[in-house]
Amino acid sequence: MGINASEVSRLDATDQAELVRSGQVSPAELLEVAIDSIARLNPDVNAVIHERFERARAEARGPLPDAPFRGVPIVVKDLSLRMAGEPYHCGSRFLKAAAYRADHDSYLTRRFRSAGVVIVGRTNTPEFGSTVTTEPLAYGPTRNPWNLAHSTGGSSGGSAAAVACGMVAMAHATDGGGSIRVPASECGLVGLKPSRGRITHGPDRGEGWMGATTDGVVSRSVRDTAAMLDHIAGYEPGDPYTAPPPSRSFAHEVTVDPGSLRFGLLDHPLAEGVDGHPECRAAVADVGRLLEGLGHRVEVAHPAALEESAFSERFVTIVAVSTAHDLDEWEQVVGRPPTDDDVERSNLALRGLGRKITGADYLDAVNWLHAWSRRAQAWWDDGGFDVLVTPTLAVPPPELGYLSDPDLGGKRLREVLQYTSQFNITGQPAISLPLHWTAEALPVGVQFVARYAAEDQLLRLAAQLEQAQPWAGRRPPVYA
Repeated sequence: MGINASEVSRLDATDQAELVRSGQVSPAELLEVAIDSIARLNPDVNAVIHERFERARAEARGPLPDAPFRGVPIVVKDLSLRMAGEPYHCGSRFLKAAAYRADHDSYLTRRFRSAGVVIVGRTNTPEFGSTVTTEPLAYGPTRNPWNLAHSTGGSSGGSAAAVACGMVAMAHATDGGGSIRVPASECGLVGLKPSRGRITHGPDRGEGWMGATTDGVVSRSVRDTAAMLDHIAGYEPGDPYTAPPPSRSFAHEVTVDPGSLRFGLLDHPLAEGVDGHPECRAAVADVGRLLEGLGHRVEVAHPAALEESAFSERFVTIVAVSTAHDLDEWEQVVGRPPTDDDVERSNLALRGLGRKITGADYLDAVNWLHAWSRRAQAWWDDGGFDVLVTPTLAVPPPELGYLSDPDLGGKRLREVLQYTSQFNITGQPAISLPLHWTAEALPVGVQFVARYAAEDQLLRLAAQLEQAQPWAGRRPPVYA
């Protein structure tokens, strides 16, 4: 092998690809580093639940596209992205017991492969991706490499843990209410939620959760996220809508100065009776000072629509109806109805609620959320702001069990998830950056939200912050 394995694990995906491009290491050699890391670390963190080592070896030996990430191993989340002939369980005991395997590739699978990557495994996720801690009964909890007693977040917690501990440099992730940004925050990574319509859901869906869901990656560097977005973004035939194409590549944006921007800071939850955590307030305050030092204009401000408590009820309506419908669809695929022992209590409750909601009730919620979204986005378009800054979560990474408690998890989920789902509904791009660590060395992400389709602005800003306050040298105690 042309380079020490521990050194390889410390490189981002761009640098790993350069090793392949320059002939210093082959795709097969790079893959073996990832396989060895998974074999050693996965018993501790439980990130990868479906290994595909032999298939990956065959793919690494075969022809790979001459693309920016040629030969780079990644993992993909066992939700949303299907691979023909391979397990697809969505964190569900129902699908695991049925040993269900996908019968086709998602369009996104093809797009990832067009970037040159080699997929080495599929990662753990909460059941049907419906919460922000990765503790499914089907596969057990994923543990945070920064402290194994703590959550990795969710629903892309398996992917985030795999990247954080150095198994791979980048991983597929999805986001319907914060599921890219939350695990990025809890694992010290970069997590960009793209704009609505930027990433195809085909061929299985035109949209999910009223357009709230999307796909992306978690990574260690802004440039990796930007370059992969160039490959996975774009229209596919039959998509009901698509985001406006960028004027130039996203990878180029990380080399461009963002200019002087106007920021609004929100450092505390707006829900009544929810205080948030002092470390999360401190994270936003520190970033505000950093932004001012970089020449930006900063003030305490946020969209007034974020204070409307009715948002949560309408969002739950969308999720509940979707959950009920998804379980009905899986019943047809598996050939029997799921029993109460097949589905976790939280999703049984969502299904029960969803079945009680009428078509008129659902459309009322859709129309209310559309109107609310216009009120929220007016802050950017009419108020003259460029970026909103918030904590990604209202608390640092909680201990395992805190959000999965069957009796208290729902209440606690509403308390910690204060800042992310709103921007799934507005469809705006949002990114979590690892800019703060607690006294206990747990990562706390800071979220930046831009106007719709302004990923270019977010990537320019993120690259500036990465250079001003680098995080690449930080490593968790559990690391390859």
